[in-house]
Order: sequence, then C-alpha cells, then structure tokens
Amino acid sequence: MSTNLLSTSAATGFGGVVQEYLWNWKNQQLRVVYETLGKGSPLLLLPAFSTVSTRLEMGELARLLAPHFQVVALDWPGFGQSSRPSLNYRPEIYQQFLEDFVKAIFNNPITLVAAGHAASYVLQLAVKQPTAFSRIVLLAPTWRGPLPTMGASQQIAGMVRELVRSPILGQALYKLNTTQSFLSFMYRRHVFTDAAKVTSSFIQKKWHMTQQPGARFASAAFVTGNLDAVHKQSDFLGLVQSLTVPLMVVIGESSPPKSREEMNALAALPGVKSVVVPGSLGLHEEYPAVVLEAAQDFLFFPEN
Repeated sequence: MSTNLLSTSAATGFGGVVQEYLWNWKNQQLRVVYETLGKGSPLLLLPAFSTVSTRLEMGELARLLAPHFQVVALDWPGFGQSSRPSLNYRPEIYQQFLEDFVKAIFNNPITLVAAGHAASYVLQLAVKQPTAFSRIVLLAPTWRGPLPTMGASQQIAGMVRELVRSPILGQALYKLNTTQSFLSFMYRRHVFTDAAKVTSSFIQKKWHMTQQPGARFASAAFVTGNLDAVHKQSDFLGLVQSLTVPLMVVIGESSPPKSREEMNALAALPGVKSVVVPGSLGLHEEYPAVVLEAAQDFLFFPEN
C-alpha cells in the first residue's frame, strides 16, 4: 500500500493536492483517489454512495472547512476517479478499505464527516477502533439501499444486480438508468430541494461521472442493497448505542419519508446531537454553508 501524487491531467478536483492510494484487495490492486486541502487537525470527508458518487460533491464543504482543518476527501473504490474493476462489491470490501485507509493516512485521531450510506461503515469502524476518531458528523445518514427501501426482496434485488453486471444487456440497462433526463428527475425528487440548482451543466457533469469504464458494477451493488453493511434498523441503532465517540447527525427537513423516519430514530437516541437543516439527501452539496454553520459548535468545540 502506498500513496502517490497524480499527474496534472488526472488531478481534477476542488483545489487541493490530489493523490492516489494504492490498495490491495485479495491480490488485486485498486487505485483510490483522494484530495487534501488546508492545514490543522485532520478531518476525513466521505461522500455518499450513489450512482454519481464522487468526492467533488464534498468540494465546497471541504473549502469551507479548510481554514480550520486539514481536510481529506476521497473517491470510494468503484466510484469517482478511483478504480472501477468488476468486483462483487459488498460490505467487506469497504469495511476493510476504510480501516486500511485511516490507518495508512492518519497518525492522530480524526474528525470524520460522512454523508448518506457511508454512515454504517463509519460507525462500525468507530465501534471497533474508537481511538481513531475524535468526533463524527453524519450528514443525512442512511443504511438501506434504494431497491430495498422501495420494498424489493433480496431475490429481486439480486436478479437486478446480476442483470446490470452482465456484459451487453447490463450496460444497456445501466445507460437507460443514467440518462441525463433520469438523473435530473432523481436529483429533483430525492437529492436537491431547489430545482433551479439542477441545471443542465450540473447534470452533464454528473452524467459524465456515470459513464466511466466499469461504473455500473459498484453502482448496481449500491442500488440493489449489496453495500448495506447492516440489514435491520435495530442493528444500525445498536452501532450508535455502542459508540463512545461524540456523534452529531444533520438531517434534511425535506428528506424522503422513509429515510427521514430512520434519521429521526437515530437522532432520538441518548447522547446523539442532532439538527434539522434545509435540504434532502444531498444537503452537503446543496447547502454546504448551512451544514457547516449547523455543525460548527460541535466541530470546533466538541465539549459543548
């Protein structure tokens, strides 16, 4: 495992130093791209898992945090600018990756800010290795993928996943579900609350991210629930109840009803600080300044 600077042509980010972390999973080397901005105590930003997942969705939040922290944001394996091999993406991969990345990159306890589906992985590692973290902020946390949330059985979700993974039909199905019109529809329905921000240029950038070679494999795993690190609400809440690290949850007031119920249950647990802000599942990208303002006392003065 090692880190290297990326070439200028590959270093498209949000203004930080772009590097690659070479990580091995079962004798296969994956190239994971991450970006560092600012100076100070370390803070790791984890983007949400999604078809359009990228560290760039955390870019403005990273810039706002950089005067106070040394901010590191990454592209998960299988997403963004990181390697996208045709692995059977499942929780064990991301559990081991996150543990290895934190150990390799950071020497001191870190502040961790994670969006969406990254929540379960963060909580699992923090329960396992609490001294690695100083405090955790979860942004619109979820634990169940889109198809299971819609009520699809494991059998149906598995069939869909295998279809999308298939060579010819799978690529065709994936392209149908990543058209710019469909991405725009999904953003307006679940991700952003201000439709005026879902511009054609914004969607074009998101679409471009979905068209990278191998993009369908990790995306299909997320959508069908194969990246669900827990499978019951009680297990998710149990992680929080086992946590010894200070935790704050930021909830979008316009989150989809089922997701909002899950977030409210998490926020109701003893010891969990929570705040409701404008936005939905993409609140960290749509309202980064609002998110920082809501969380700044917890981030800067965790004893309060």
